[in-house]
Amino acid sequence: MTTSSSDSFSSVAPDEISRFSALAEKWWDPRGPMRPLHAMNPLRISWACRHIPVQGRHSRRVSALDIGCGAGLASEALAKAGHNVTGLDASANGIAAARKHLETYPLPRGAGSLSYREGSAEELAKEGAKFDAVIAFEIIEHVTNPAAFMATLSQLLEPGGTLIVSTMNRTLSSLAVGKIGAEYLLRLLPTGTHTWKKFVTPAELGRYARAAGLTIEAIAGMSPTITGDWKESRNLSINYIAAFRKL
Repeated sequence: MTTSSSDSFSSVAPDEISRFSALAEKWWDPRGPMRPLHAMNPLRISWACRHIPVQGRHSRRVSALDIGCGAGLASEALAKAGHNVTGLDASANGIAAARKHLETYPLPRGAGSLSYREGSAEELAKEGAKFDAVIAFEIIEHVTNPAAFMATLSQLLEPGGTLIVSTMNRTLSSLAVGKIGAEYLLRLLPTGTHTWKKFVTPAELGRYARAAGLTIEAIAGMSPTITGDWKESRNLSINYIAAFRKL
């Protein structure tokens, strides 16, 4: 996981990294502990691709940074959609699993490029790295300081670039469904995956974005269907996704 722009600050939470590192080898199992992400991923990717730039600032393809990429589930999908992707995660196990999966299942012809890097967003920002799009799926609720994290993500964007954030709202519904239901009753996620108090409301996310020089472009709810797929909705009470533009 990942980040901010201060020399001393890091939004990487060691306990969070340890928890997700332990799941790295099972990340690509669609029936394993990450099965909710597998089910959600087509919606996340299609929604993101509708809102990120059509063309890159410095080349025909869009350069995209996938923050907290884990074992590369979203990174591979974004590359298959034609973007040049860098997957970044602070978990060595996650990055190793991502590279192994890419070696085993190479991208098809016509896809964008894909590379992985172990580290934090702060480190990348200090190097002056810039991207047309930054993708932060299900990560902001795991960092140490979400406001500082948003500031770093903004720093990593080209002028006019797009930030996509998906996360969980802090409501009674998300406590009942996203935490208690998913982790303890239905066992869809390993126990302890989420800390409800760290969920981020849309109002808080918007405030962090404005402070970081970002304007909101679009926001939508993400809801599971009875068939197990996910659909876009107006219901922001549990899962939601938002697009921001750098001023």
